[in-house]
Amino acid sequence: MTTDELPLRGRRFVVTGGARGIGAAVVRLALAQGADVAFGYHRSADQADALCDELHAAYPDRRCTALHGRVSDSTGAEKFAAAALDCLSGGLDVLVNNAGVNQDVVFARMRREQWDEVVDTNLGSMFNVTRPLVMPLTKGGKGTIINIASASGLHGAPGQTAYSASKSGIIGFTKALAKEVAGRAVTVNAVAPGFIHTDMTDMIPPPQACHLKTLIPTGEFGSADDVAALVCFLASDRARYITGQVIEISGGLVI
Repeated sequence: MTTDELPLRGRRFVVTGGARGIGAAVVRLALAQGADVAFGYHRSADQADALCDELHAAYPDRRCTALHGRVSDSTGAEKFAAAALDCLSGGLDVLVNNAGVNQDVVFARMRREQWDEVVDTNLGSMFNVTRPLVMPLTKGGKGTIINIASASGLHGAPGQTAYSASKSGIIGFTKALAKEVAGRAVTVNAVAPGFIHTDMTDMIPPPQACHLKTLIPTGEFGSADDVAALVCFLASDRARYITGQVIEISGGLVI
């Protein structure tokens, strides 16, 4: 293959929440484009093992390692970060912060533990993982951080106050950190998906899903592969001059 066909050749990726959905799509595409990947998971051991087996068979010359860890916990995240660096021979080029959960509930009925779970997982894990990995990212002469936000973080969504707040926090984090590390040749961007076919959207009742599609100009939900393509573009040299940006990928949900 030519260099253009393997735009991520030799890149070392860490992906949180990599066993399912968007995270798994990112892991697959990164390997396909030449990268080595260490990805994290918490509750999805069977899916993580199956993904590693699939990718080891497809790309025997590349590293793909699944690491168990609860990255919403600071100690667990530090252990995960250290293990990921070890798997990648001590170096790192790309960090994708994808770990996330949702608790859809009307705010007046929300319990504090629901709020804490969403914010700690979506926003707290990003801090927990990025802090020990940001300096290793600067040592290779260039590095990339890509944070998975949400269209809900840009525009809000009823029943998603905790989720929207956590994703808005990711956007603020992205813009601030991009300014801090730009001088060290590290880019930091956020991707904000709309309705994407994942386990989360599969729980939407069919009548509601049909209604939601009428609100999207393209008339359909996106795929995890759509998001992965954007993430891997941002991780490539083609995006070297893009930083501090939030790119919405939602089929035109809000224009």
